[in-house]
Amino acid sequence: MKSAVLYEYGKDLSVEQVSIGEPGIGEVLVKMKASGVCHSDYHVIKGDYPHIPLPNILGHEGAGIVEQVGKGVDNINEGDHVILTWKPGCGRCEMCQQGWISVCDNFMPSIQVDPVSEISGKNLNKMVGLGTFAEFSIVPQSSIVKIEKDIPFPQAALIGCGVTTGVCAVTNSANVRPGTSVAVFGCGGVGLNVIQGARIASATTIIAVDILDNKLELARNFGATHTVNASQVDPVDEIIKITDGEGAHYAFEAIGLIPGPFEQSVMCTRKRGITVWLGAAPFETNVSLDARALFTERTIKGAYYGSSRPHIDFHRMIDLYKNNLLKIDELISNECSIDDINHAFNLLKEGQVARSVIVYD
Repeated sequence: MKSAVLYEYGKDLSVEQVSIGEPGIGEVLVKMKASGVCHSDYHVIKGDYPHIPLPNILGHEGAGIVEQVGKGVDNINEGDHVILTWKPGCGRCEMCQQGWISVCDNFMPSIQVDPVSEISGKNLNKMVGLGTFAEFSIVPQSSIVKIEKDIPFPQAALIGCGVTTGVCAVTNSANVRPGTSVAVFGCGGVGLNVIQGARIASATTIIAVDILDNKLELARNFGATHTVNASQVDPVDEIIKITDGEGAHYAFEAIGLIPGPFEQSVMCTRKRGITVWLGAAPFETNVSLDARALFTERTIKGAYYGSSRPHIDFHRMIDLYKNNLLKIDELISNECSIDDINHAFNLLKEGQVARSVIVYD
């Protein structure tokens, strides 16, 4: 099968043929039909997450068709249309028992070695156990979420990460209330979904912050009521001005950029305001804050995968999409083949796309 493999941090992916085995006990072989090109994959390429072993088939945002099921797999059949989740949860730990699947104590297959190999026979790793930059993937049954067959695969793939991460950060992590003000730092694939999550939650003031005018224009289409170009003005001052001197009720950092937006997303909130950090910052990066920011009872929260429950929230995203409340078609700026994957990452780096999607035959 054709796949995109990272052999060295900072280098392009190698598009090449690799061999794949058969699904084992409790595993499912999926023929990939679409995979989103996410900024988290780019973080891996840059070397921001050195714990992820190489060589590695990247990609974690995918949808496809079940090709074969292993022994012990139930309720999943050949021909089923599915979205893959990279954080299914074990169902047994304290976090899972409380419904916080995204912070499961036991299931994070980021260093899993699967029956995938180069033609030479060398084992390859797969990003978070999925490796969706390949024509096929073997995944545990728990990573399978079955969907209706009328959902287009490119749109379904984006529900697998970016859409759910952004929308659920609003509804699950922050629990944004109607009539409130929301500031969103970063208008990429995740930030745009935070914006439309705020719109769906009936926030009345939604402030988009970015340094690219094309991204800010796109943010308007997804529900932003105000835009701030952080390369031209101080975003904290501007947000406080827009909110009549009070600051935002909620702020979201969807970039992972330190210093700058992480700190600004705290300082732009009002007394007892809530800041949610969901941007994927490089590991072992420190955040510096003026301690006075906390004397007004502000709250800072992390959000991993939008605090989502994939087997529940993926279907919620589908319902919103079917009822024309969630814009997913508009997120797809570029569709291409796996042969053009490095070009897709160049478009991402240049800020030219909301999301590129790899489409497989």
